[in-house]
Amino acid sequence: MEFELVAEQRDTGGSGAARRLRREGKVPAVLYGAGKDVIHLTLNANDLKRKLAHQAFLSHILTVKIGRKKEQAILKDLQRLPGTPRVLHVDLQRVVATQALEMRVPIHFLNEEECAGKRAGGVISHLMTDVAIRCLPKDLPEYLEIDVSDVEVGGTLHLSQLKVPEGVELVGFDPEDEESDQGVVTVYQAREFVEEEEVPEEEIEEGAEAAAEGAKPEEGEEVEGGEEKE
Repeated sequence: MEFELVAEQRDTGGSGAARRLRREGKVPAVLYGAGKDVIHLTLNANDLKRKLAHQAFLSHILTVKIGRKKEQAILKDLQRLPGTPRVLHVDLQRVVATQALEMRVPIHFLNEEECAGKRAGGVISHLMTDVAIRCLPKDLPEYLEIDVSDVEVGGTLHLSQLKVPEGVELVGFDPEDEESDQGVVTVYQAREFVEEEEVPEEEIEEGAEAAAEGAKPEEGEEVEGGEEKE
C-alpha cells in the first residue's frame, strides 16, 4: 500500500494563522530533516482523516507532493486536540535511503482465539500495542507480530519473542540485558463474579423490627441516667 499526501507550502504565520487554517479545513504541518531546510505546509483535513483510518499509514514511507516536487517522509508526530480525534498539527521527517530511521510500528497479536490461556478461562492483556524500531527505509516493516497461541494463564511474552525481520532492531532492547526485555502480552486469570444472594423484602423488614425491639429496654430496666423506664 502506498500513501501520497498532497501539501501546499505556507508561511509560518504564527498561531493565529494556524487557527485560521484549521477553520478552513486544513491542518498545519512541517517537513524537516536530511540536512535540508524546514518547509511549512498545509494538508487537507478530510484527506488526512481518510488516510489515518488505515493503520499502515502510521508506519509507511509517505510520498509528500508539494507542487511539482515530491519528497519521501515518515509521519514523525501527530498532535490532536485532547480527548478528540481532531488533528491539530503534523510533523513529517524526510527519509534518506542510506540513513537509518527510528519510528514506532504496531504489534499484531496472532492466534488469540486459539490461545491456551484464553481457552482455559484466562484474559489476554496487551502490555504494548506498538514498539520503537530502528532500520533503513528499505527494511521498514508495516508491523511486527507475536504468536500468543501457547501462552498459558499466568504466562507472559516479551520483546525477545517478537518476530523481528532482518535489518530491523528494537530500540532500547538489549538481548544481554534481562531488564530491557519488557513484557508485550500476558494472560491472567479472570476473577469470578459471585452474585450476592437476594434477601426477600419480608426478611429485611422482620430483621429491622427485631433489631428495634432488641434496642428497647425491658420494663423496669435501668436506662442512661439511672432512671427506670416506666
